[in-house]
Amino acid sequence: MSSTFVSVEKGIQTAGVGRFQYRLFVIFGLVWLADAMQVLSIGFSAPSIAKTFGKTVPEALQTGTFFFIGMLIGAFFFGRLADRIGRRPVLMMAVVIDACAGVASAFAPEFAWLLVLRFITGIGVGGTLPVDYTMMAEFLPSDRRGRWLVLLESFWAVGTIFLAILALVAVSWGDDAWRVIFFVTGLPALLGVVLRFYIPESPMFLNRNGRSDEARKVLERVAKVNGSTATIPQLQPEKQERKSIFALFSSELRRRSLALFLAWALISIAYYGVFVYLPVKLSSEGFAFMRGQVFLVVLALVQLPGFALSAYGVERWGRKPTLIGFLLLSAVGCMFYSLGSSPVIVIGSTLLMSFSLLGTWGALYAFTPEVYPTDLRASGMGMAGAVARFGGLFAPAIIAPIMATHFTLALAVLSAMLAAGAISIWAVDVESRNRALD
Repeated sequence: MSSTFVSVEKGIQTAGVGRFQYRLFVIFGLVWLADAMQVLSIGFSAPSIAKTFGKTVPEALQTGTFFFIGMLIGAFFFGRLADRIGRRPVLMMAVVIDACAGVASAFAPEFAWLLVLRFITGIGVGGTLPVDYTMMAEFLPSDRRGRWLVLLESFWAVGTIFLAILALVAVSWGDDAWRVIFFVTGLPALLGVVLRFYIPESPMFLNRNGRSDEARKVLERVAKVNGSTATIPQLQPEKQERKSIFALFSSELRRRSLALFLAWALISIAYYGVFVYLPVKLSSEGFAFMRGQVFLVVLALVQLPGFALSAYGVERWGRKPTLIGFLLLSAVGCMFYSLGSSPVIVIGSTLLMSFSLLGTWGALYAFTPEVYPTDLRASGMGMAGAVARFGGLFAPAIIAPIMATHFTLALAVLSAMLAAGAISIWAVDVESRNRALD
């Protein structure tokens, strides 16, 4: 009798890949686009916030600090909650908080209110990260999963382009430019709230929690939307006890968790060093265009082929080789800045870093949810997201002082972090290419 049962992975393969996954891709992509705009809007909104509330620009940048703290909390909390009560309800909660607090930020009457609303927005944005990627991974067969997850990350580049255009337009509103930026950046997430009602619960979560019949019905729905007439066989029932967050560091998972989380932290610190503090340093030395909207669009356009190569690489060469290759390329690219101060070197190095570092992030977002079992997948993604936010918060203390006084040393530190990130990925004890989720 048991021979008639199949795994959820086999059920997903039977349901096929088609219109259902494309819809899911666009729905998640819209919110990821909105999240990119929310994160990157900090620098563009700070000057007008300072003028509105009579603050200095460094004081106005506290909105970014509160936002990142919120992201840290949201990533950890919602990732854990998604493994407890399900992907779908957490998916809705996170995006509602993201959208409502994001739009409400535009109407903040006082600076203190703005800090609170940016903190709450950060919680929502941080919460969308682990759940979106976990959910997308759990609706894709193993031979397509990596490519789709990398390409989902490419919406970050699209959001970057939209924000740059928005920042150019918002300038005409003067001191209220930040209100326009926060209002518009919240709109895609608001649309995402409506669209996410369409998304069913993950069949992997349902089956792992003893709800095999419901999981099968979800897969039948996927097959129907995809235009498939295939019959979904009965699923092999699974029921496991709930695991604590400390299970991420059990004897079976300890090595991969420590190695992965270290990589997330190192890559995050290097990312903010390259794209926040390096432009500040170079703009003070005659390269002011590096902090402009037009150059930001150029950087985003260069990211797209980086994502494309990463999407090809994770399926052709594997997750770990692709990640290690992009990280080593990033480490080398970082040191190119030390070759001189001519515009050709500065622009060329920056474009190379944009290509390679964003390719790195694409592969990292594809790899991380695949190495954890279903009952810890969102928790693992949430912990990774929280660690990345720690990296973002510590970057000013680690990179900024060195960058201000010893430019070449700062480049060497950033390059060493990226190389160490490559070693950390090498230390992960599993390669997930063509690997069924468990």
